[in-house]
Amino acid sequence: MSDKKTIKIFDTTLRDGEQSPGATMNIHEKINIAKQLVKLNVDIIEAGFPISSPGDFEAVNKIAQTIKGPVICGLARCRNEDIESAAKALEPAEKKRIHLFLATSAIHREFKLKKAESEILKLAVESVAYAKQFVSDIEFSPEDASRTELPFLAEIVREVIAAGAKTVNIPDTVGYSIPYEFGNIIKYLFEHVPNINDAVISVHCHNDLGLGVANSLAAVYNGAQQVECTINGLGERAGNASLEEIVMALKTRKDFFKADTNINIKEIYKTSKLVSNITGIQVQPNKAIVGANAFAHESGIHQDGVLKERSTYEIMNPEDIGWGKSELVLGKHSGRHAFVDRLKYLGYELTNEELEKAFHNFKKICDTKKKVYDEDIESIVENEVFNNPEVYELKELKIDYICSPLEEAKEDLQAIVTLRNLKENKDEKGKAYGDGPIDSIYKAIEKIVKVKATLISYNIRSVTKGLDAQGEVSVKIEVDGKQYLGRGASTDILEASANAFIQAINSFVKKNAR
Repeated sequence: MSDKKTIKIFDTTLRDGEQSPGATMNIHEKINIAKQLVKLNVDIIEAGFPISSPGDFEAVNKIAQTIKGPVICGLARCRNEDIESAAKALEPAEKKRIHLFLATSAIHREFKLKKAESEILKLAVESVAYAKQFVSDIEFSPEDASRTELPFLAEIVREVIAAGAKTVNIPDTVGYSIPYEFGNIIKYLFEHVPNINDAVISVHCHNDLGLGVANSLAAVYNGAQQVECTINGLGERAGNASLEEIVMALKTRKDFFKADTNINIKEIYKTSKLVSNITGIQVQPNKAIVGANAFAHESGIHQDGVLKERSTYEIMNPEDIGWGKSELVLGKHSGRHAFVDRLKYLGYELTNEELEKAFHNFKKICDTKKKVYDEDIESIVENEVFNNPEVYELKELKIDYICSPLEEAKEDLQAIVTLRNLKENKDEKGKAYGDGPIDSIYKAIEKIVKVKATLISYNIRSVTKGLDAQGEVSVKIEVDGKQYLGRGASTDILEASANAFIQAINSFVKKNAR
């Protein structure tokens, strides 16, 4: 290995990533992701497989027209019609690459292609030469390379480089290899291919055994200069090596790999969220780098360490990848240090006696809930420490759909809300029109409590399964320049929405009453 090298990142989210079941994207969505990949500063964007469908051809062509900066790549089999289609789709690109692939393993030669080694070699060389007529940047992949006999693999790598391939990619197509073995494949090629330094050696690892990232890193350690990967590890079957994991492994362990990338890591989290939202494939909570729990700590020992010195339990700074700050998740494993830190964050300064009472009640709640929210802590302090109980609770909610003339159609939905004023022990009713049921409900509540709140965010999720699923609504409101949170849960989403808003209003009223 050289003392320092920069690994090229070849992103194939728009091609191999889209092959994840259910991850199909339209052209507009692909262009949005491609634009974000430019911000991420990937070196190559594999935009699609042009001959596979008219839609894929158009997507590659539109990306070639629109995207500036990275190399735009189109996939092609070793067939003239594939190569011509890719070349045509890529015509508008500022920088373009045709990526050829042809299976080389014994199992593929015998059962899929029914061709001898000599036929495979001849077809590969001819296809590289043919593609060179259209673009100068050719990449060649011997499909199923990790199960190909090493002498034949070395021969085909040598010959395609001689024919003009500038990049040769070594794929672990079915995720069969293990890190020690795959690293040795790359090492073998560097030792047995005389002209190997005339091309960039790339790797493309699948995750069928959960080793996609490990195999890619083993390849980098043994000399690979490009890694093919996807955002969130999307791809066929169990997916591809994850871009964010490879990038952060190289950055975090520069001491070991003596390598880095050109990736703008500040854009990692934003890119992950965009891809999740567009594909509908959510990241698992314990996913490295971008999972919801990646920088979350519940253990009291861990929380205490992080509060004293972040690096005790975090090898990366979440702010570096656009995550925001670490999250100290409060639950039954949390300690006093984290609890006090959260109280300060929420604006509470308690005496030692008040803190003891609050911490005791917090631990009692922890035995009944997996996660304790800020609202739970506020309730403990307000209701049990400061003896400042809830002010309002929902008693009745009704939506009236009123027939009205067409010109007054905006005022055909009215919310009628009854709140119980617990301090004054009386019911108060409010009515309001709005653009929809939620808007109407919130306006009616504002009339009752005589508070004008700005809705900053409104989120809804299902917390149970089935047709009778319970929905949880969380809201953030702003009153007089300060923000307040509220949550509500119910099988009736309008009721959950009302309760969330009321909880946020209660937080405002109680804090301003003290």
